[in-house]
Amino acid sequence: MSAEEKEKLYSDVPPTKLRNKEEKFRPAKTNKFWLWVASMFFFNMLQNRFFAFRYKGDEDSIEKGVPSIIYAPHSNWWDGIVLYNIAHRIFHKEIRLMIEELNRFPLLHRGGGYPVNKKSPQSAMKALQYSVEVVQDLKNLLFIFPQGIIRPPHYRPIEFQTGLAYIAQKAVKKAGKVNLVPIAIDYCFLRDNRPEVIVKFGKPVKLTAEESAKMDRKELTHLLENEMTKVCDEQMYDISHGEVDDYKILFKQHLKWYRRIEQRLKKIDIPPVADV
Repeated sequence: MSAEEKEKLYSDVPPTKLRNKEEKFRPAKTNKFWLWVASMFFFNMLQNRFFAFRYKGDEDSIEKGVPSIIYAPHSNWWDGIVLYNIAHRIFHKEIRLMIEELNRFPLLHRGGGYPVNKKSPQSAMKALQYSVEVVQDLKNLLFIFPQGIIRPPHYRPIEFQTGLAYIAQKAVKKAGKVNLVPIAIDYCFLRDNRPEVIVKFGKPVKLTAEESAKMDRKELTHLLENEMTKVCDEQMYDISHGEVDDYKILFKQHLKWYRRIEQRLKKIDIPPVADV
């Protein structure tokens, strides 16, 4: 098999450029019925695939009465499903999430997704401008993948495109203050035979209009990159040292029958065999 025929897991070219398919911009379209459907569907997907969902540091992340943007790394297909459950089941808000090739996942449009077409700066700008609008509505939580493309897990260095800084600086002019919350997402095996979702919320960047005026877009982007790198490194330390006991649990499955038998066998104290 030639190198060209081998599967390419990661590409530096965004999907909308790679496939060269047009997708018109359309705002997120939600209602109670479709939000209920999406909430049940996406939660069941996680429960069917993962043993547990653990999270930490959410208490001080979202300041009441202040528009908030949560930004995360993007390493695989599950990230959007995880973010949906964070919005609905941890913060009890509607998600707004920018998605490339939204036409391939129509349910996400009904759940709060809206498209971004990166074939041209003019097309991408529509999604950025819409993001500035939706973050003003406090019933929403805006989620962003600022790397702009899927990267491998634990990819370094963490580098952003400037879209997140653009949205934040435009939004802060209207609201006076914006919370920017970095989160780390990991998928790993701990002690069960199924993987777990591990989420850690970093310290919010509380951006004011005065602070924003002191930084250009690139400076703000570097600040946000550093904050995400910090929380991702902290999470990696927690996982590598097994320090997840203080993480909250969104759900945790019952052990399978063979795992329950294993646990019981471990508790049996078998006396040593005497030497003959």
